[in-house]
Amino acid sequence: MIIAVDGMGGDHAPEAIIAGVLDSLDAFNDIHIHIYGDEQVMAPFLKEHARLKVIHCTEIIEPDDEPVRAIRRKKDASMVRMAQAVKDGEADACVSAGNTGALMAAGLFVVGRIDGIERPALAPTLPTIDGTGFVMLDLGANADAKPSHLEQYAIMGSIYAEKVRGIDKPRIGLLNIGTEEGKGNELTKVAFELLAKAPINFIGNVESRELLNGVADVVVTDGFTGNVVLKTIEGTALSFFSMLKEVYGASLKSKLSAVLVKDGLRGLKTKMDYTEYGGAGLFGLKSPVIKAHGSSNANAILNAVRQARTMAQYDVCGTIRETIGKVDKQ
Repeated sequence: MIIAVDGMGGDHAPEAIIAGVLDSLDAFNDIHIHIYGDEQVMAPFLKEHARLKVIHCTEIIEPDDEPVRAIRRKKDASMVRMAQAVKDGEADACVSAGNTGALMAAGLFVVGRIDGIERPALAPTLPTIDGTGFVMLDLGANADAKPSHLEQYAIMGSIYAEKVRGIDKPRIGLLNIGTEEGKGNELTKVAFELLAKAPINFIGNVESRELLNGVADVVVTDGFTGNVVLKTIEGTALSFFSMLKEVYGASLKSKLSAVLVKDGLRGLKTKMDYTEYGGAGLFGLKSPVIKAHGSSNANAILNAVRQARTMAQYDVCGTIRETIGKVDKQ
């Protein structure tokens, strides 16, 4: 299996990306990695490895580049070359921590969309209190959505949760302002009816306050709402740990008490650490495309590669294609 990696994407590229790639090769002896980027810039961090191939690229897609224009004009950019390798069958999956919009454009226009999928969705795994996490989609690929889009998100999320996360009959919830049937706006009301008939384990509406309690294994919503939820969770977690640090550093007594609870706090931080869950899958594409967090460290890249490997290994994209085809024929 070959996984293509964008060596130039992300806040800490290429050092953190390469470190994660090398860790991935140590962790999985059944994969080869092709890393795309400026060979001269990456050289100080690279090590020779029998299963690592470096593909030199002369261009980089910057964080502030207009996504579609960048994909069309920067043909030798590491992200574009990586996506093209997947399309051409030279790689089975790809990973990038670069410009999210550009990666979505590369996925859509280069890798290609599965027939029958109306809109691909961005689907990360978010943390829960018990450490198991849940998949949520869409979290920003599409600001607006139709009920049929949410139905497809639910099907794709269910397949991913079962194949990649190993959950038997994953619970699918529809994000809403109340748990009762009939709650919400026109989008959620119609989507509820579609999800109730879909080939999934639909448990009904779920509220945002229950997300971190693990109320569902997969939560479906439109991209605008999903992105607001994501930023709220991230901001709350950062603020919480900042307040804890302030409390335990306020006096000598609190510093001493911090020593006693440091192991518990470290465990709590691990549960809420995005790097443990890999990246966000772009569901609905012909091959696995994983968006790693922009500030990814080596551990985050390792887990994003793990995610790409598992998706390719269990042919998640093929299963989505077959399932969507059956639904369309009904």
